[in-house]
Amino acid sequence: MTELPLAPLKRILKEAGATRISDEAVVELAKVLEEYGAEIGKEASKYANHAGRKTVRAEDIQMVIK
Repeated sequence: MTELPLAPLKRILKEAGATRISDEAVVELAKVLEEYGAEIGKEASKYANHAGRKTVRAEDIQMVIK
């Protein structure tokens, strides 16, 4: 099971234009987002460490996304 709550992810899919969404699709989206988030977090942690900080800040996340 995923750590992300599924209801908000289903809402995101609906807002993106989906009219019907299977439970499996929501779970798969959660898995993908968790994997992507973990990758971003790992890289952001490297930025924070390079800057001599232990705290990951919003700008670290933004740098990774760019």
